[in-house]
Amino acid sequence: MPHPNPFGWKTLAVMLYGTSLSLPTLGRSEFVQLTGTIEKKAKGVNKQVLDKLKVERERGITGANGQGHVDFAWEVSRSLAACQGALLLVDASQGVQAQSLSVFHAAQERGLTIIPVLNKIDLPAAQPDVVAAQMQSTFGIDPKDVIKISAKSGKGVEEVLRAIVERIPPPSGDVEAPLKAFLFDSSYDRYRGVISLVSVQNGLLKKGDKIASCYTGKKYDITDLGIMYPEEVSTSSLRPGQVGFIACNMKESSEAHIGDTLHRVGAPVESMPGFKPAKAMVYAGIFPLDSKDFPKLEESIKRLTLTDRSVEISRESSTALGQGCRLGFLGTLHMDVFRQRLEDEYDANVIITAPTVPYKVVYRDRTVMVSNPTDFPDTTNTGAKFKEVLEPVVKASIIVPQEYFGDMMDLCFSHRGEELEHRYLDTSGPSSRMILTCVLPLSEIVTDFFDKLKGRSSGFASFDYEDAGYRPSNLAKMLFLLNGKPIDALALIVHRSNEQEVGRAWVQKLHKVIPRQLFEVPIQATIGKKVIARETLSAMRADVTAGLYGGHYERKLKHLNNQKEGKRQMKRVGVVDLPQEAFFDILRNKS
Repeated sequence: MPHPNPFGWKTLAVMLYGTSLSLPTLGRSEFVQLTGTIEKKAKGVNKQVLDKLKVERERGITGANGQGHVDFAWEVSRSLAACQGALLLVDASQGVQAQSLSVFHAAQERGLTIIPVLNKIDLPAAQPDVVAAQMQSTFGIDPKDVIKISAKSGKGVEEVLRAIVERIPPPSGDVEAPLKAFLFDSSYDRYRGVISLVSVQNGLLKKGDKIASCYTGKKYDITDLGIMYPEEVSTSSLRPGQVGFIACNMKESSEAHIGDTLHRVGAPVESMPGFKPAKAMVYAGIFPLDSKDFPKLEESIKRLTLTDRSVEISRESSTALGQGCRLGFLGTLHMDVFRQRLEDEYDANVIITAPTVPYKVVYRDRTVMVSNPTDFPDTTNTGAKFKEVLEPVVKASIIVPQEYFGDMMDLCFSHRGEELEHRYLDTSGPSSRMILTCVLPLSEIVTDFFDKLKGRSSGFASFDYEDAGYRPSNLAKMLFLLNGKPIDALALIVHRSNEQEVGRAWVQKLHKVIPRQLFEVPIQATIGKKVIARETLSAMRADVTAGLYGGHYERKLKHLNNQKEGKRQMKRVGVVDLPQEAFFDILRNKS
């Protein structure tokens, strides 16, 4: 006989809900409504009950789908650690997506029971049998085990609930054993301090208990605990297998170490395997539109990072933009979401520099990580002491209908793709789907790669990638000079194979947005001492003879000569007036 759910339907749904793991396509509102966790809403009412932030509701990224899914791989791994099983959701009209591959393998490595679910079977474009065959060839899943549902109509959703009870094993913890709780997420509350999400493995956790951290050794008193139902609901205790929240007067977010093991004071336990720390892969400078607003911006960033611990922060100063911060993000979507939260929650007006990735510069005696282009060495200097430059690369997966395969090959090659391989996911005729894998430099995909991918595939391609380490590369620092003076905030690190294309594009962009001066301004892109591209911004024209009507011809000529000499003098010592708005125009389209 199938085992009974030890905590009842509601708690099971809340456990899945609280981890934000596996219900983006199924419609988590429908799921928890069926269990009675939330009341069914009237038609037309916003049902995004899981999306508390404005940016989440607008972008639909709670479950981290679509572009930038990889940005939240760390969050997915934390959620998986708090579960016994996961739902593998596949759209019956779109088929297997690239993002599903990495999450499936992560869940498999964790030893989770995976329940395959095929959603949207009621759509006219649905091909449930074809997609079930794709799931078999991609994941090795027997089509008989796939549950076919329509979350919109509710058809088959109850069968998913039954499968969770019947297929997923119950928690194996012992309530009589010493307390062992796994901390997998945290947030910050201005009144209660750090709120931690924990998965209780063994023992009983109650209000008033004194607990300690295996990682820091610090001790705390439990002041409140409970489960997410879906909002916080206080309970008297948390038992083995339950996922819940705890408040314990923890003041600093840094004390809540993700992957930590908590135990009762005086009863130490062996710590559980934690997580690799989140690694920033995209860096950018953030500056206020008005330099006087820097203190407010810095405080806003610090407050925002209380709820997003994966952001790296350091101060940065620019001759053109003034004081700002250098931030490290998990990816470009993560960066864009952070920017939007700054604007939405703190009314910040900011300029973000072009995103860069972390490079390794190998010297004879050391290796230095460089994420800011201004710190990058001059690789054209043959007398330099460095040996080589390494850039981060990723293993990319693209799933696309067969008719777009050639376009995807061209796209990968144009972005320095290597080790291209492909295979068919199914052979159902001209609309059969293929998976293309290759190694790409990370710097090639942090700008407009995803937009090009969607454009060339008419929106049918899906894309995902995973870290593949570092490889040697022929890179150089490109500087942009206005009237012979470098603009540090615009420095780029480029591959020597496309330096001409990048240099010309940026010089032309600068020529369009820089306001004309009283003197002629050369705009140059340089690598080392070599000028890669140049444009000249002509001076503003003025009628220098105005008011000189009548009088002697020699007096007019002398005045003209004085004006020309004045302009030559101004050009030699003048500073180009480059307002913040010009930088905003340049950097808002960073491709």
